[in-house]
Amino acid sequence: MSSHSIEIKPVLSKKDRKIFVTLLWDIFKDDPNWVPPLIMERMDIIDEKKNPYFLHADVRLWIAYKNGMPVGRISAQIDELVEPQHGVKTGHYGFFDCIDDQDVANALFDTACSWLKENGMIEVIGPFSLSINEETGMLVEGFDTPPRLLMAHARPYYEKLVHNYGLSSVKDTWAYTLDISDPILPPTIQKLVDRAVDKGQVKFRPINMDKYEEELKIILDIFNDAWIENWKYIPFTEAELDHAVKELKMIIREDFTYIAEIDGVPQAMMVTLPNINEIIRDLNGKLFPFGIFKLLWRLKIKPSFKTVRVPLMGVRTEYQNSRLSGIMSFGLFEACRQSAIKIGCEQAELSWVLEENTRLSKLLESIGCVKYKTYRLYQKDL
Repeated sequence: MSSHSIEIKPVLSKKDRKIFVTLLWDIFKDDPNWVPPLIMERMDIIDEKKNPYFLHADVRLWIAYKNGMPVGRISAQIDELVEPQHGVKTGHYGFFDCIDDQDVANALFDTACSWLKENGMIEVIGPFSLSINEETGMLVEGFDTPPRLLMAHARPYYEKLVHNYGLSSVKDTWAYTLDISDPILPPTIQKLVDRAVDKGQVKFRPINMDKYEEELKIILDIFNDAWIENWKYIPFTEAELDHAVKELKMIIREDFTYIAEIDGVPQAMMVTLPNINEIIRDLNGKLFPFGIFKLLWRLKIKPSFKTVRVPLMGVRTEYQNSRLSGIMSFGLFEACRQSAIKIGCEQAELSWVLEENTRLSKLLESIGCVKYKTYRLYQKDL
């Protein structure tokens, strides 16, 4: 079929956004590990009126049509915070999903890259959907298991489409899996943690849901500080902090979210979230009319999930090279693990971890974590 039957159209209306989100149902229809996302939630992420990312970024979305049918999608975004933070006019792409057709993929990338170049960008990196604080990277290893909460899924042929267009791999991020059924800390490490607690050097506490907004802002502030030197990291803005606090309130659990304090000052944290993908898999993307009740029942009333994900963990920069860094990290792991197994959870994903973050990788492997998914980021000069 000639490429002349391919048409790339911008997303301009709510109807277009719905097509942009729901074309995934065709692309992944025969993939047993794909989890249909909640359509309402996906629509909100690409709505400039609802996602504060749009306050500091210019975003374009396109849909590829072949013979009149939607067969692919892509976004391009220019975040005004990137150049001041990293000194390069870098544009991003994201939401790349496509049938196994190189002409369609090329047309999508041509459109996104041309727009970025026309607007002064000298390189493109992605996928970020939409930012590094949301879905980051394209799955290239680990297709045999479903994605966890807020992690992307892909078809194995995507990598071929991306490479053939001329994008080169620039960075890998990893997801680790951990069996949490049994204690994870070696006895010597557990003794060090216990001793630090007994001596009053470190205190581990769950968040106080009566002070939810205050507690979540502490957690996200620690995250911003802990990750500031990481590759391409862009800190949460105040508006994004407020938005994240509101978005997480439905799924966050007091007993899954811990803060480590030194002399009464929060210096490290870990957020463990129920794996919503396990809960929503049979809802087919729809919360209404009955999906919302199933979700609440499975999440709050009678928890039925066996898997969790740790998306946020960090130690403030001033403690990262200290002995207390490891003690706080190990103590947080064990506190969250004990809470999770009390309600029947069996497995945790810890993600994502940058390939060069050997300190964290070694720490995770020391407690039994196994790398089981790889997400790759790509770059191309414009």
